[in-house]
Amino acid sequence: MALTKQTQIGKIEVVGQYKSVQVRTDTVVMEDGTELSRQYHRHALSSGTIDKDNDFVDTDISGESAEVQAVCNGVWTDAIKLVWKNKLIADKG
Repeated sequence: MALTKQTQIGKIEVVGQYKSVQVRTDTVVMEDGTELSRQYHRHALSSGTIDKDNDFVDTDISGESAEVQAVCNGVWTDAIKLVWKNKLIADKG
């Protein structure tokens, strides 16, 4: 009887006008190749934030999987980042 636990990317979704990237990570426990349980964790990533001077700061995605990084780099174009930056500035009031 061998128990194993693995983490895998279950889903990557690109959502909305500002191309938020939502990631579902699955934690799977298996016994001799048969799945015993599966738990889900979700987190969302935006292309960046603004600092106190309203300069855009890119989100650090270096800790994400290569697959998530590829999606983020593909959808977070300069045009998307500019629109997101302008929204963040407008939301500040």
